[in-house]
Amino acid sequence: MDDSPTGDESGATRRRLLAAGASAAALGLAGCLGTRDGPVPEPTVTSDRIDDGWRLLDESESTVFERAYGPVTVRALERTLIYEYVSVAEALAETFGASGSPVVFFATRIDLRPALDGLPAGVGRDRLMAEVETAAVDAFRAQLRNAGIEGLEEVDEGTTTVTGGHTATAWRFEGEFALDGEVPLPDGSTTAVDDAVGVTARLAVWHNGTDVLVAGGAFPSEAITEVIGDALSLGVDGETVVESIADAETAGALATDPAAFDEEISALIVSVE
Repeated sequence: MDDSPTGDESGATRRRLLAAGASAAALGLAGCLGTRDGPVPEPTVTSDRIDDGWRLLDESESTVFERAYGPVTVRALERTLIYEYVSVAEALAETFGASGSPVVFFATRIDLRPALDGLPAGVGRDRLMAEVETAAVDAFRAQLRNAGIEGLEEVDEGTTTVTGGHTATAWRFEGEFALDGEVPLPDGSTTAVDDAVGVTARLAVWHNGTDVLVAGGAFPSEAITEVIGDALSLGVDGETVVESIADAETAGALATDPAAFDEEISALIVSVE
């Protein structure tokens, strides 16, 4: 019988070499994946339209999700900017005491750590983007609810081209914004308005080569003053009623053609980078 420890030493040496090799492979993988440290940079709205009539209402940062994709665990961190269209928000507050608005815009940067393009052999890329899109739609619904827009239903899905020539998945939704309050009439009496304005919402999600960007907004699909006039059922023009409550500028904001808001939101969405 051979009592030499050579066999044990050989086995131990092999285990150490395997462990060292695994560690080196892991370090090499981490190095090639690449990731950003620190806070997520805020998204940039490059269109000058954002400076004309819009105001930053709020911003947020959070972890969207943390998932394992093959050998890699990916964290999705977001930073969101929330804007409202000033004239409509203030007109609704003055007329109905409303705290929300049907004219809003959101821009989000989702930072994937490690970066999407760094996943080895494309591990989980399609699944990961599907997860991001689902999270973006859910967050968009929540943001619109916070703005007072309810009953959001998806009515269309397609693609659009955004800044940098990237292709985005794009959705169109429909919902409602409630009008509920007492309004004075020109004859000095008051009456209740309990109705809802139809709302169209647009959302786009794309990968720009570094991050996932999300942009979306909502606007009335009908002039708000028309809804007010129809709700009163007194043969009184809604714009006239609003002027009697506030002034011509307020009435004009609520009488804005929905096509103008659609153009505004669409231009802002494709300008985010």
